This record gives sequence, C-alpha cells and structure tokens, in this order.
Amino acid sequence: MTIWPQLRSSRIVRAGRADGRVLRLGIMDTMLADLSVSVVLCFEGALDEDRLAAGLALALDRAPVFGGRLRTVRQAGAERLEAHCDDSGVPLEVYTVDGTLAEAIGRVTAAGTDLVDPVDARAARTGGAPLFTVRITRTADGGTLLGCSWHHAVGDLSSFVLLLRIWSAAVEGEPLPEAELVDDQDALLNAVLPAEDCGRPGFRVPSPGQAELLAREVAVGPRANRTVQIAFGDAEIARMREEFGAVAGRRLSAGDVLCAHLVSTLRDLDGDRAERMLTVPVNVRRWLGLSPDLLGNLLSEVHLPQRPADGPAVLAAELRTAVEEFPTAHLNLRANLGFLAALGPGRLAECVPLGFDPQARRFSFSNWSGFGVYRVSFQGQRPVFFSPAANYPIPWVCWTVEGYRGEGFLSTVVLPARLAARVRGADGRAALHRFRTATDPLPGSAALLPKAV
Repeated sequence: MTIWPQLRSSRIVRAGRADGRVLRLGIMDTMLADLSVSVVLCFEGALDEDRLAAGLALALDRAPVFGGRLRTVRQAGAERLEAHCDDSGVPLEVYTVDGTLAEAIGRVTAAGTDLVDPVDARAARTGGAPLFTVRITRTADGGTLLGCSWHHAVGDLSSFVLLLRIWSAAVEGEPLPEAELVDDQDALLNAVLPAEDCGRPGFRVPSPGQAELLAREVAVGPRANRTVQIAFGDAEIARMREEFGAVAGRRLSAGDVLCAHLVSTLRDLDGDRAERMLTVPVNVRRWLGLSPDLLGNLLSEVHLPQRPADGPAVLAAELRTAVEEFPTAHLNLRANLGFLAALGPGRLAECVPLGFDPQARRFSFSNWSGFGVYRVSFQGQRPVFFSPAANYPIPWVCWTVEGYRGEGFLSTVVLPARLAARVRGADGRAALHRFRTATDPLPGSAALLPKAV
C-alpha cells in the first residue's frame, strides 16, 4: 500500500437548509469538549461517493447537530457551550490507496492512521472546525473504508449509530429513523433524574503534582504505549459464560465475562496483584426512561474494585449485579452536576473523569457491541469490519466491538509497551485464549488482522 493515499475529491456536504436551532450543551458535554471519537467501517465492494453524499445530506437534515458548529458563550462571567444547527456542513473526502482492503484494515488502529480525518475538538469549541468528518478510502481490490470522526460534546456512540442508521436508510431509499434533539441538556437531566442518586461524583480535581503527571502521561502516550487488538471467538465466550456462571451461581452476559476475563488476565500478565479500579460506561437512556432516539451524551459509569485474589468469575458477577442495580447503586449524574456546579465554571478545566487515571492503572472498559453497526447497509452492502481508530494513546483504555462480519468479539486495548509485548507473546496468547480449543475455528478478526492476538 502506498504510504500516502491519493486525494481524489473533496466536498462539503450540507442538508441544504438550517432551522437555526441552538442547543445548550450541559456541564457533562463541556467536560468532553476536548475529545473526538474516530471509527472506521469497512466494506468489501465499492460505494458510490455521490450516493453517500446525497444520503448524508438527508441524514444531516434529520440530525442537524452533526452538520453544525459549536460556540463558546460567556454569560454572567461563566463560559458555556452551544451547538448551532447552522448547516455549516461536513467535509467528505475521497482517497485511493494501492493496497488491498485487508492491508488497509490492518492499519485502522495505527498511530496517525490515514483512514480517518480526526475532528479537531479544541478548534471546534469556538466554531473553528466541523463536528463531523467523513473520509472514504478506495482500495485497489475494490473495497471501501468509511472513516468517521465526531466531536464527543455533541454525542456518544449511541448518537453516532443513530446518525449512521439514518444515513443508511437515506442511501437505501427507506423511511428515515427519527432523531430527537435536546434543547437544554442540564434542564433535561434535572427533569428526569431522581432527587438523589448514588452521591459519588464521577470526577476528581487532581493536585498540581498529579495534574503534571497526567499531562506528562498524555504527552508521552504515543511513544510509551501500544494498541493491541485481541480477537475472541463465540465458542470461547460461551465457555467463559459457562465456567464463570457456574462459579458465580448465576447467569452472566458475554460482556460481563469478557470484561472480567480481559482485565484479570492483563493484570496477571503484568504481575500486578494490587487492588485496582474498573470503570464501565453505561448508556442511561433506558434507565431514565428516555427515548433511544435522543442525541447527546447520556452516559454514566459503573466503578468497581478488581481484586486479583477473587478471580474473574467474582468480578463478572459483581459487574452483572452493578448493572442490575445501576439506577440506585451507581447512577451519579445528579452528583456530577452538583459537584461541577459547586466547583464553578472557572475550574472545570481542572477536572478529570475518575475513569481517566493511568497513574493508578484504572481500567476503562467500553462495550460497543450490541449497537447494531453490522446491521446498517449502504447500497446493499453491510460492513464486514468495524473498529475504533487510533483515538487516545492513554493506557488501560479498552473498546470492545463485534468481530469480523459481526462474529465473536474484538477488544482494542491501549497498554504500556512492555506489557503489550508480553501480551503478544506465546504466554500472553495462551492466557488470553485459555478458553479456546484446538478444534475451534480461528476468529475471523484474528485471521484478518496480522497483529491480532
């Protein structure tokens, strides 16, 4: 594959009308205003960029926040963010590369990947950059990669997948799904949240020394850490569920056991026997009785201790209990709002989420499976592969999605370089795949990705 993809065309896609709607983003959105999220969808056949652009224009009309711009507004001495649905548009670029689709897929998580145009989150805060970008890459063997990046302040993964579904329906000529916008995020939460939640905020204010260490961790991240992809087959997961469920004495989900197995095994390979914290983001729409068609950041987290001596089955059971008891035991959005409001807008920049604590080796496990990405269709084609791109070079962060062709699971995890090398070695593979048998077919993701464990 050529190192430098060749740009073939570039355009700005707009809905063609702007309703002038202004969305007042919440405190939680503001905390995500320096982050973007990038993903890549891969298709075996060619996709027509004109049809994709026309479909995206219709999707932006239904979900206009993705085609708008942010504004930072000062009011009563405080800064807040607004999303203006002004139809400024979405950049869509088309590139070609000499290599094959499989070769391109192998580069999806590479640092500085050329398969996506990451949204410049900081520049976007004042309206200087788009909130959504699309890069189409055509491979020499007729494949297509759809690289998408969006600003985290305007939506979570659920929001992006809804946009993707609308876009897909527009291209296929099907009825477009609905999308609901939130005029005032904090007001919405204030109306639906219980008067009291768990009371434990999901943010902290690090000391000056801790803040300096965090800044250094981010600065050296690309050099000090490595991204590892680990492929699990359906049979492996079924055996995990059976063994862990028998120990726990209850039914466990695939996400429960995979999270527990992955975290526990990585700790063992690292020789780390200390108690560490685990953070698992949770989509709160269902728990708060909100529409699944609501755009925005509607996330909370489960925070659990992981004790190596207990074993992975205990951790999986504790995670299942935490999910079942989430509204009373872990929901913390009102505590977050109170904590950040008391801190004051002038100090928001000092806050960091509890889940971001590489110094304490806090593991963050995001489960992106079950959102239906492999069910979307463009020109009759469904994606054969979906993956996060190189998002954050911070260690102990993991995203898990369905694997190649929607089968099994693929975990993308950022680890310190020394541990990453151990994971890729024979001992690491044996430990991670102790539930795999010699008769199991190799997961499609493992066969496709040359560096997958």
